[in-house]
Amino acid sequence: MSQGSKIFQPCRGLGYVSNQIPLQVRYIKSRKENLVVTCVGKSFHTYTISHFALLTVSGLHPNDIICMASDAYHVYTACDNIIYAWRRGTELKHTYKVDKKKPVAFMLPFGAHLISVDENSHVIVWDIKDETVFSELIFNNETFRISSICHPATYINKILFGSEQGSMQLWNINTSKLIYTFKGWDCGISCLEQSPAIDVIAIGLFNGKIILHNLKFDKTVMEFSQDWGLVTSISFRSDNHPIMATGSVCGHIVFWNLEERKVASQLLNAHDGAVTGMNCLPNEPLMVTSSPDNTLKLWIFDLTDGGARLLRIREGHSATPSFIRYHGANGNNILSCAGDSTLRVFNTQTEMFNKSLGTASYNRKISKKRGRGVEDPLKMPPIIEFTTETTREKEWDNIAAIHLGIPMVTTWSYDKSKMGDLKLLPERLHKKKIKDFTTNIVATSLKLTHCGNFVLIGYSSGHVDRFNIQSGLWRDSYGKPQAHEGPVRGISVDNLNQIVTSGGGSDSLIKFWTFKCQNKQALRTLKLSSPISFFRTHDESSMLAVVTEDFNIVIIDLDTKVIIRKFFGHKAQITDAAFNPNSRWLVTASMDCVIKTWDIPSSQLIDHFKIDSPCISLTISPTGDGLATAHVDYLGIFLWSNKSLYSRVNFKALSEDDEPNLVELPQVQRDDLNEVKDEIIEEDADEFKSPEQINKELITLSGLPTSRWQNLLNLDVIKKRNKPKEPVKAPKAAPFFLPTIPSLTFQFDLTNMEQEKSKMLIPDNLLELSEFGKLLETTIKTNDFSEIISKLKSLGPSMIDFEIRSLNTESGGSVTVMLQFFKCIEHMLRSNQDFELAQAYLNVFLKNHGGFIATEDVLRNYLPNIQSCLSIGWHRIQEKLFYCSTIIESLKTM
Repeated sequence: MSQGSKIFQPCRGLGYVSNQIPLQVRYIKSRKENLVVTCVGKSFHTYTISHFALLTVSGLHPNDIICMASDAYHVYTACDNIIYAWRRGTELKHTYKVDKKKPVAFMLPFGAHLISVDENSHVIVWDIKDETVFSELIFNNETFRISSICHPATYINKILFGSEQGSMQLWNINTSKLIYTFKGWDCGISCLEQSPAIDVIAIGLFNGKIILHNLKFDKTVMEFSQDWGLVTSISFRSDNHPIMATGSVCGHIVFWNLEERKVASQLLNAHDGAVTGMNCLPNEPLMVTSSPDNTLKLWIFDLTDGGARLLRIREGHSATPSFIRYHGANGNNILSCAGDSTLRVFNTQTEMFNKSLGTASYNRKISKKRGRGVEDPLKMPPIIEFTTETTREKEWDNIAAIHLGIPMVTTWSYDKSKMGDLKLLPERLHKKKIKDFTTNIVATSLKLTHCGNFVLIGYSSGHVDRFNIQSGLWRDSYGKPQAHEGPVRGISVDNLNQIVTSGGGSDSLIKFWTFKCQNKQALRTLKLSSPISFFRTHDESSMLAVVTEDFNIVIIDLDTKVIIRKFFGHKAQITDAAFNPNSRWLVTASMDCVIKTWDIPSSQLIDHFKIDSPCISLTISPTGDGLATAHVDYLGIFLWSNKSLYSRVNFKALSEDDEPNLVELPQVQRDDLNEVKDEIIEEDADEFKSPEQINKELITLSGLPTSRWQNLLNLDVIKKRNKPKEPVKAPKAAPFFLPTIPSLTFQFDLTNMEQEKSKMLIPDNLLELSEFGKLLETTIKTNDFSEIISKLKSLGPSMIDFEIRSLNTESGGSVTVMLQFFKCIEHMLRSNQDFELAQAYLNVFLKNHGGFIATEDVLRNYLPNIQSCLSIGWHRIQEKLFYCSTIIESLKTM
């Protein structure tokens, strides 16, 4: 068996901007621009400062990048115990392998050398060009565990090491000698940064203190302390402003005025995570920061009090996406919501078109005034599900979303890229109506109509309400007093707003309602064997996939309102399901990390594969070219390409005992080309080949193109139509004594030539049979016609007509050969194979030799055998046709 999925091929990941690895800023002299490098797991991105445009994406590393550094020529990345040097963001130039298999913790480019420190505090100085070790230093982790590294400005060949024990050491790398040891401040050092002043180094400690220390005199110049614990990063402005910026694990940034020795300003909640990367651009009032919250921000110091404001941002979800759906018919945009209460759009073609629709808020205007950097008490709970339509997106809100634990439904506008002003809530759930407003009833499912005017919402109380999404007014409800006994798990509406389908989680009922529902009664009710989890619909085919809590899937035809398919095989909770565009496949995901593909027409499982993390949401492109998935503990969205669109894929029904193969997520490095070729060959070897005849009692066709046998019936008309205007020139006459083979291609018969005995060529047999006639002659004793049938299948219509005409005695044939051809036709009819070929060959044979057959007793007496075979075959076909037509007519009258 081939490894992985037969249908889906890992493509790439979306929505990744940065992680916990600090960013790197490089000034490129040829571009006259600063570039920002961020790590996104197994690769790194390079952005321009202007507009944060994505320039390059590096090649994939074997594992996650654990350390990164840069200089004017290279970007250095460390993966396990191997260091890679990249040029232009994509070209791998050098590789450095550490002999001791310990991961690299820190790196520092140092002129023509690169300094690396592993987790055992083993320092190696590399020659960058030669990829050789220049020198080595070994420290004892118990007494001096290196936690940071820095090169003091103007200190030639000097490197300063900071330790978790709190002390610092200054070493000469050229001579490998210890110059001086600084006692420290009885607290571990988290970061070191060179200040604009010579000899002064900024030291960040684990307890939140920031020390400005003079290395030359070993004296502390000044000391600060931030209230948020460990100092994660330090940077200095170099545009004639004495400002030092420090980052914290809480996401706050403090700006210290070094002349006045006090706090100049603060950026509270600059990031949702720790500020791991921070760099003030040289001689510019700009600062760029990164964080594990998956954001990259550019700040500008232009406020009246000297503070910074957000200038540009490149961001993704800071929490795991919980629900994703393709938006629009072109398959270029994916809507995604996550635990950070945001709704975002990711473009599959370019990251420049990624955008955020904002953060859900109870009062959007007040939250907007407070700004991004302040924790918003009006922030709504995370979105767990949404519905969208493109019909009216230019006129009003076209997205409705339900939130975790509340009954209120919010509206959003894709066209305006913002949250709407409407909050959909029925009057019975207002605070004045009920006491336990926030805990008792929540919205559980919703559906936006195809026209874009109405949204139907199901609640945990069993009610189903209809709202006008343009005005936000309540219009109607379904059922008396409610639609279901327990929570409503699914809602569906047909394209013409005629039938509404709802599913209950406790009563296991699927109810069909008229859209207006004036009598409050369901048209029809279906009872399932298990409570319902959720609905997934395919509007074009009117098919509804109902996922139940016993890990099964039921397919319902909404036109006939009956169950048409049932799928069993998942062994854990099903998280999501999606139809492909032509509604032939249903792709489902479950919490046991398995994704399955079901073929609906055949009711079979045709593909399944396993991933490292459970898929919590999936969606298929409207064009059918790919699959998008979201997984637990991953901040991005993963794209999978559909291999069946560009290569031959052999589908075979899988049994429940077949174990799915583990597939790595798209950001993981692919196999090389040789392994891919071997996989394709192995897959072709397992290709299922249908037998020539499934059942001997059934009529079997040859499978040849219709032109190979249908043109035989009208060959005279075709030849007349294709007759050239000028007569064909006859070839030069050959010598009379050279025999020729009767065929369309002119060739001499030299098989029986005996030049030694006589100069005259006299054939042994006066019959001038063609090659086909000779094959028929050999079947007189064997009665094996397989070679004859294969020969006829390989010939074209004109050649078949010529060979059949040549069987007559006037054309060099014989009665015996014609009788054998009759027997060949009889064999084909009795075997029930190649039925259409036998009919066509018999038609040509009788049409050309009918008069001759009537005069020959042997041939005329054999005709009843042929007639008997034809009658038996036709009666068998007639019986099946009449049966099928009767069934169709009865179904039409139902």
